[in-house]
Amino acid sequence: MEASSWDALRKQARKLEAQIDDQINTYRRLVSTKPDGSENDLESGIERLLKQLQQVNSQMQTWVSSGGAEVLSHTLTRHKEILQDLTQEFYRLRASLRAKQEHASLLLDFREFDRANLDLEEGGASADLLLLKEQATISRNSGQMDSVISQAQATLGTLVLQRSTFGGINTKISNVSSRLPTVNHILSAIRRKKSMDTIILSLVASVCTFLIFIYWLSK
Repeated sequence: MEASSWDALRKQARKLEAQIDDQINTYRRLVSTKPDGSENDLESGIERLLKQLQQVNSQMQTWVSSGGAEVLSHTLTRHKEILQDLTQEFYRLRASLRAKQEHASLLLDFREFDRANLDLEEGGASADLLLLKEQATISRNSGQMDSVISQAQATLGTLVLQRSTFGGINTKISNVSSRLPTVNHILSAIRRKKSMDTIILSLVASVCTFLIFIYWLSK
């Protein structure tokens, strides 16, 4: 590949990072105030840009793995860290917004309960009150599920980035191994260790997500 290909990828990555950061700042202001219904479009836009940045990083990884200089590997690592930070901040803000929406929904349900109790005291049907209670329970559980899903997505995003990083390391190890057969045994042991670390990390993340899910359901 030509050097300009790497430069073009870096330029595209920096542009996407700036766009995502700007939209996340807008999203942060929306979360801190009162959502006006535009949050759905903004969330979709941020998710789309994050996917585009992930694709650019993958192309940069391919470029480095095909024989790029070591300094380019450090640059790629930095871009991956930026993507990870942006992804985690977005999921954190989205979980905060979901919690805020759930709180507002519960307040509305409580007001409906007050009205229902008044109607019941005045001779209203008890079935309406039971339906309102069931609606509040469903709303509360939905909000908790949204929080669990957001945390799981953040964990998944981190695992995807780490898997990409390990992939680049394994490629470099393979290149060294082909040039230095005498250390092939040691490098194979390192690869097995990194694979085991990745498996353990995935299992821990899965267990944590499952425990969070069970905790919310038990509340």
